[in-house]
Amino acid sequence: MLNEFSRLGTRVTPVLPIDVADGLKLDPARARQIGESLSSDYCFAEPFPHIVLENFLPPELLYGLLEHFPQDKLASDVVFDAGYAGHHKRQILPADCDDYCRRAFDFFNSQPFLEFLEGLSSMEGLLPDPYFVGGGFHEIGRGGKLGIHADFRINNRLHLSRRMNVIIYLNENWCDEYNGSLELWSRDMKAKVKSVAPIFNRCVIFNTDADSYHGHPDPLTTPDGVLRRSVALYYYTASKAIYEEVPNLSTMYAARPGDDAQIRREAAALRRDQYLAQWVPPAVLRYSRGVMRRVRRLGGQKA
Repeated sequence: MLNEFSRLGTRVTPVLPIDVADGLKLDPARARQIGESLSSDYCFAEPFPHIVLENFLPPELLYGLLEHFPQDKLASDVVFDAGYAGHHKRQILPADCDDYCRRAFDFFNSQPFLEFLEGLSSMEGLLPDPYFVGGGFHEIGRGGKLGIHADFRINNRLHLSRRMNVIIYLNENWCDEYNGSLELWSRDMKAKVKSVAPIFNRCVIFNTDADSYHGHPDPLTTPDGVLRRSVALYYYTASKAIYEEVPNLSTMYAARPGDDAQIRREAAALRRDQYLAQWVPPAVLRYSRGVMRRVRRLGGQKA
């Protein structure tokens, strides 16, 4: 069960009050309200829109993720040893993890979490990535690092625009001397504006812009067996160019060959309405429909 782990001496109120007693539940409207209450802090932050949140999730959920974090190499693991572009870094896809982890990542892709992010960022129409391209669990060992960078901005598999990053840290008893703090740099790369230690249940959320530079470029100096672990989540929006490429028709009904005349008339009328809405200017359509209503009323009076 998702509430099986608890190491709490005192109860901590999380930013997102997820009910873990019966799965993971959070009212979507409440989630959006929480996001909106933090929106000004997020949108006006420097060097780019971002926020750092302590006690982000219920601690028992985070402890559960830590307990269920895959220790052994999995078939889909991606390992980076590319120097400044990512060194001693392991990416773990949720689909290869156990049921506990899969359910947690399902929640991160669910309506309540998206409502929170939309309220926070003032972006509408945010979409999750069911494939977790670049995301999932991240793990970095001694000597590992990730150079300062701005992230990829197009998901080539889904053809979506990447808009937001969410990082949730899973590291208990993290020491500053280990390095590994997330650095946020000015858009012109002239100054480090903020440094964020990757401590347990701290969440960093930020816009994925062309110049939202971040990373942890100093090699980790962790003791043997101490790993820098996090949950990495990315969110997207679709392009409104779709309205230029595909007719914006609603449901199109069709009568079967054997249907009676009444059904054929209803289906034809429904299809006609859709084509009229597509091709006739709105003002003309409103006027013509008004005329038709008046004609029908007059016909009824004469009868």
